[in-house]
Amino acid sequence: MRENKAGRPDGALEVRVWLRLLRYTMTVEKRLRRKMIVDFDTTLPRFDVLAALDRAGGEGLTMGQLSSSLLVSNGNVTALVRQLQDRGWINSVRSAQDARTTFVQLTAAGRAAFEEQAQAHHEWIEASMAHMPEDRLTLLYEILGELRRKDKGSAD
Repeated sequence: MRENKAGRPDGALEVRVWLRLLRYTMTVEKRLRRKMIVDFDTTLPRFDVLAALDRAGGEGLTMGQLSSSLLVSNGNVTALVRQLQDRGWINSVRSAQDARTTFVQLTAAGRAAFEEQAQAHHEWIEASMAHMPEDRLTLLYEILGELRRKDKGSAD
């Protein structure tokens, strides 16, 4: 019988674990996408932009920083930024130090919209895991953290 690098037979367990993680993630993400549209008339990618800008604080982020933060192309971010600007949720401000650099920032309306969406988002995530005892969630969190730390190919 062929063994993998961890000394277990043929890697089948690793593949099954990966598929189970992926399936659960996709199920929850699909639910979140649908709820964002129904409850807030927005999309999960727009929410992700607002979340990145909220984490960045007052000065905001450049388009490049925003792309890197979201792991998407500049073109994708440009379209999302335009959509959010049309809603009045973000604005662009030229850097005082370098006129070639523009920062994208949350507006007061954008911050209020994000706070409302973030609260619902947290509640939806919590509801999706409500059937799991806290000690099991803690264990899963620790295991996934260990897996991430030991993944030598991890980009983050």
